[in-house]
Amino acid sequence: MLWKGFQRPKRVDIESTTATPTYAKFIAQPFERGFATTVGNALRRCLLSSIEGAAVTAVHIEGVLHEFSSLSGVQEDITDLLLNLRQVPIKLASDEPKFLSVDMVGPKTVKAGDLTGDPAIEICDPGLPVATLNEEGRLKMQVQVCRGRGYVTADKNFDEAMGIGWMPIDSVHSPVRRVNYRVEAARVGRATDYERLILEIWTNGTMAPDEALSLAAMLLRDHLSIFTHAEESMRDDAPLSHQEELSERDKLLGKGIEELDLSVRSANCLKNANINTLRDLVRKTEKEMLETKNFGRKSLEELQEVLGKLGLQFGMNVPERPPGRMEMSA
Repeated sequence: MLWKGFQRPKRVDIESTTATPTYAKFIAQPFERGFATTVGNALRRCLLSSIEGAAVTAVHIEGVLHEFSSLSGVQEDITDLLLNLRQVPIKLASDEPKFLSVDMVGPKTVKAGDLTGDPAIEICDPGLPVATLNEEGRLKMQVQVCRGRGYVTADKNFDEAMGIGWMPIDSVHSPVRRVNYRVEAARVGRATDYERLILEIWTNGTMAPDEALSLAAMLLRDHLSIFTHAEESMRDDAPLSHQEELSERDKLLGKGIEELDLSVRSANCLKNANINTLRDLVRKTEKEMLETKNFGRKSLEELQEVLGKLGLQFGMNVPERPPGRMEMSA
């Protein structure tokens, strides 16, 4: 047997006395020496960078054209107001961008819970302050909420389809705020040369710590599974015949758009235009794509980069259906 005598962790315990909706301590054991550090480091990196979440990505404030402005009657300058919006923990039950709005006059402290407008959005900390209005203050604002991963810069959140006055902002989508891990000695019978992994996870309240840990572990498992069939994944060094090359290209062109890891806006534009596969996409010209509703230059550049990595481009002369495939009549 491959793993004879090799200790693998048998359980994961949660420290119930300290657990809260936003914090949990997990204890896994026993590990062979060195493996607790390997697993802990991989989980920490995955938790901090790869768990999907929602965040405010763009803001429109009446009377404000850029983030370095100030608004009469509002205590915070616009930069601070945008920073406050970045901290709002949000759940979004949709893959498409959604919008919230607020229109209030002072004196009043505008809070995250005052943002309303779409049932697909849930504000998880409604008491979080956003802006402070005096007697003469008024805040009329719309915000766009999108799903994403990790930290996304304002440049990447910019969309040409946005109207005048919309300000893209840096957004933090990860529901995981902080992760610590440490390794301690563990005992198995009389042997003391094993390890225990202690992992602490803090979230922003949009996701429970145990759910985040489970997602991170599944993501790592999916990435490692290919190595358990390494021989099957190795490509034959012999050159492909012309017929084999055509077959490989047909397989590639049949790949679904959802497999390309596109931005939410680009993916939705393609879906709305009934472009479902790479074959549908490469048959389009760049001009035709730019005429597609809500499809801008930034989305075009994103798709050009994706197609280039696959050895494809817009305007390719490929059949509407793979050779030999016939339409079925009713």
